[in-house]
Amino acid sequence: MFMHLPHISQTQEFRPGKEGDPVLSRSVWGYRHTVLGAVGIFVYVGVEVGLASIAVNYFLSQGINENTAAKVSEFFAKLGGFGSLITHILGPWTVVGIAAILVSAYWIGALIGRLLGSWMLTKIKAGLLLSIFGFAAAFFLVVSMFSSGSLAIWSIVICGFFNSIMFPNIFALGIAGLGPMTSKGSGLIMTAVVGGAIIPPLIGKAADIMGIQHAFFIPVLCYLFIAYYGLWGSKPTRTVQA
Repeated sequence: MFMHLPHISQTQEFRPGKEGDPVLSRSVWGYRHTVLGAVGIFVYVGVEVGLASIAVNYFLSQGINENTAAKVSEFFAKLGGFGSLITHILGPWTVVGIAAILVSAYWIGALIGRLLGSWMLTKIKAGLLLSIFGFAAAFFLVVSMFSSGSLAIWSIVICGFFNSIMFPNIFALGIAGLGPMTSKGSGLIMTAVVGGAIIPPLIGKAADIMGIQHAFFIPVLCYLFIAYYGLWGSKPTRTVQA
């Protein structure tokens, strides 16, 4: 009562249908862009969680070792009091600790991308931006697959940035044009987050069989599907009028 909040006007497009409205008896499975949006959320959540889950082992395999830990410790020691503060917060500089910090950088990249993405969406259409980020993430994963050392590590870390705008964009594109069936569409799409419990074990199993780098073909395919959805799959072939 003491704050001047913006007026919220609910549009007819998203207003729930009345009880008995025949449109509500329709199946949401008949809306291709919504079903593909659910697949997009499935693979997105799966690849985001999967990369983070396997990242520590992957970073260790790419050269994060005791020598790395010693160099990092020496670097911060040279910074005097500031370096001591950073070491107190993030240290001690162990091999696993450094790999874990790199995983944190992966998630921080997602935060930065989400903030920048809000601005980019004012300049670029949601589907196009989603496609650009999907292709970029796939590209950096391929780079990591065929490289080693620092390049392989940072190519994975930067994927966190490109993950940032995928969930909200896929969701928004998936429910576009559903009108009074929006609740059905959003329910289907949100159910697809189960991909976070299915795709990571698949990546892990593939890594056990063929090695972590070769197992990245699964996330690459996931990102390519997301890029496809942004450009083509998200275009509604039928809509609902409220």
